[in-house]
Amino acid sequence: MVSITVSAAGKPISVARGLPGSLEVPEDASVADIKAALAAKYPKFYPDRQKITLKGEKKMLSDDTKLNADGVVQTEFDVKDLGPQISWRTVFLVEYAGPLVIHPLIYHFPRIFYGGPVQHSQLQQYVYALVLLHFLKRELETIFVHRFSHATMPARNIFKNSAHYHLLSGVALAYAIYSPTYSAYSPFVAGTKRSDPNFLLAFTGIWLFAQLSNLSTHITLRNLRPPGTRTRAIPRGYGFSLVSCPNYFFEILGWICIAGMSGSWVAWTFVAVSAFQMTAWAIKKHKAYKKEFGKDYPRGRKIIFPFIF
Repeated sequence: MVSITVSAAGKPISVARGLPGSLEVPEDASVADIKAALAAKYPKFYPDRQKITLKGEKKMLSDDTKLNADGVVQTEFDVKDLGPQISWRTVFLVEYAGPLVIHPLIYHFPRIFYGGPVQHSQLQQYVYALVLLHFLKRELETIFVHRFSHATMPARNIFKNSAHYHLLSGVALAYAIYSPTYSAYSPFVAGTKRSDPNFLLAFTGIWLFAQLSNLSTHITLRNLRPPGTRTRAIPRGYGFSLVSCPNYFFEILGWICIAGMSGSWVAWTFVAVSAFQMTAWAIKKHKAYKKEFGKDYPRGRKIIFPFIF
């Protein structure tokens, strides 16, 4: 056993008022063991709230970092309270639940939102069905498919994370699409290609392809990580032979179908905002893959858009 000293980084920690303090841990203990020892001593200071660093440093140590890394036993550490945490799975469920509630409300109660009835066009019916199916798929994937490398996030961030879905793909998109502008007798729809069943079915077919392809890539990513681990491997197979993040590409393609079908500037705005954010995430993931796997990572892969970027 070895005695280590853990101090509060910055201001005192309300859920661990005894810091700085000493802990007895095995010499080959990991940062995860330090977190567990702190949680045992201060029950409200659970491991997901803790950010452990070497004394006087700011870089967070991963849970699997050993005290005796590089043959030198580290005995002084700082810990920061990250605040109350919420699981990423819960965050995703809340994010996707918003549109599943908002769209039916606006679609089925037009008198409340538009001051009168709306005779829904086939276009509106298609968009309504596709949006609900998309977010229902996302909820089911969150429950049965996704595995998360990070268990939690600060609870306060759930409002910021949910705003994108609740406000833009929820309130803004639903209010625009189910309005009289897109109704059965609107000149924007009646007698145009937007009232042509073949036009709607063509976009629906591409949308279905995008959704199933997106699901396939999520299953591939799930199978790379055994339960309860943070193991990382090079993803291969459908979609991944072309880009590092085909899941993002197929997600964007699905929303392009809804925007193209409706012609709504709100839908196109959502596509643009989403594509910008997913491209930023894809660049980060692509760089991480290349850094971690080096020359073993396929050189010909683009980042998110096949053959382009």
